[in-house]
Amino acid sequence: MSKIKKVFVCTECGASAPKWFGKCPSCESWNTCVEEVIARTTTQEEKQRVWEVGSATRSAPRPIPLPDIQAGNVMRLITPNEELNRVLGGGIVPGSLVLIGGQPGIGKSTLMLQIAMQVPAKVLYVSGEESEEQIRMRADRIGELRPNCYVLTETNTGKILTHAQNLQPELIVIDSIQTLSSPIIESIAGSVSQVRECAGELQRYAKETNIPIFMIGHITKEGDIAGPKLLEHIVDTVLQFEGDRHYTYRILRTLKNRFGSTDEMGIYEMQASGLREVSNPSELLLSQTDEELSGSAVAATMEGMRPMLIETQALVSKAVYGNPQRTATGFDLRRLSMLLAVFRKAVRLPICTKRCIFEYCRGD
Repeated sequence: MSKIKKVFVCTECGASAPKWFGKCPSCESWNTCVEEVIARTTTQEEKQRVWEVGSATRSAPRPIPLPDIQAGNVMRLITPNEELNRVLGGGIVPGSLVLIGGQPGIGKSTLMLQIAMQVPAKVLYVSGEESEEQIRMRADRIGELRPNCYVLTETNTGKILTHAQNLQPELIVIDSIQTLSSPIIESIAGSVSQVRECAGELQRYAKETNIPIFMIGHITKEGDIAGPKLLEHIVDTVLQFEGDRHYTYRILRTLKNRFGSTDEMGIYEMQASGLREVSNPSELLLSQTDEELSGSAVAATMEGMRPMLIETQALVSKAVYGNPQRTATGFDLRRLSMLLAVFRKAVRLPICTKRCIFEYCRGD
């Protein structure tokens, strides 16, 4: 018989305690304690089998002096998706663990399936949310079907790693990490213990076999990636897929990258046939009109290594309230207030009413 153990886990940081707590002793968050049931087998055979998957393909690590380590260029897997290559720092690093998060329906699964179908390598696409028929329907809409993309609908990490060991893919996509469950843990899928254990098993497999793994993660209502913070710590790269569901443009940002810069971003456009790469951001950031309008200014900026032209439009009108009000669209209002304060203090530009601006321009 297996020994059942109950622990109380913090949903924010993943810290555990043998009894209930109101304030987490690790991250000091209130009301984040949940009870979970963990059952571990007495023989540990299933646990050892899961951990040893892929260990036969790589020798055990040993201590090496730092000067004896050969530092060479990493052969990255270059994908046909130039925006993804730019965000990752030049391509997919072998053995890396990449976490991509975003709002529901933003296009995470579409992006990952599109990449799995475009990469010139053997790819294992694991889905725990959709059936094989649903994935085939999306694949027919996206583009050309390729035989090197294998689809597996499974949520058990032990079976997933077994199939990966037999198939020997060059890239693995997990959709999503919250749907997986480890045979070692008895709690439900999506809990803190399951997410932590499944991510740990995938990390060990990626490092031992040198196979890159992409994981799709859900986000909370605050916009953070669901699960313990340990999930973001153990992965090599954290990508955020942002955008408004009512508009067609999407932005892929880098929040963490151990193999490149975090200043790069990729721009996509959602279409009926999938996501289209936007190589020229000026078509998104500039108004497509030749008419000269007052209050419109175009400035050049750098986002990572990519130059961009950004158009800023300002409108000043008579206020109907007692005090003038400032609003901003597509820009942080607090940052706008700071910039206006700098203008008033350093440039002596009285940005308060339309009359003050006109008097300043006349030199009154």
